[in-house]
Amino acid sequence: MALIKRLLGRAETVAALGETAGDLVEVFHPNATRRMELAHDAQVAAQDAFAAEFVHGGATWFDRAVNGLNRLPRPALALGTLGLFAFAMVEPDGFARRMQGLAQVPDPLWWLLGAIVSFYFGARELHYRRAGQVGSAAIGLADRLRRGRPAAAPADNPALRDWQQARGR
Repeated sequence: MALIKRLLGRAETVAALGETAGDLVEVFHPNATRRMELAHDAQVAAQDAFAAEFVHGGATWFDRAVNGLNRLPRPALALGTLGLFAFAMVEPDGFARRMQGLAQVPDPLWWLLGAIVSFYFGARELHYRRAGQVGSAAIGLADRLRRGRPAAAPADNPALRDWQQARGR
């Protein structure tokens, strides 16, 4: 160490050379802390954009009317099935004729009807499940991030503290 001190002169020169070497290293090897900060900022921006997709002004009268119409098919199917039982008990001959007519419908047409009904109710169920879970979760996450809750205090690092004091920070 004494040889290096004699060759290079003073401690300030050594410190300046060390700082220059550190800056030079950053040119070839990016600063990991800065890279993590930028990645965090990008993640927060992406989550804010995602949450914004699920925020809208309230339901208009048209939205409420369409939601009301969308709620009719299931009760109509249930009440229609009960009505068929009542019709079968009240007028068995008419019911038998109608069932014979239904028996004439080819199987592929029944499959098509089943697929349409399944996709209709399945898509509605999926829509309401996604709207309730993903939307509220994304909005809640964005709200928590926007509030700027401070990060947990870092653990005390004596080496880092000494280094910062040596640099005058």
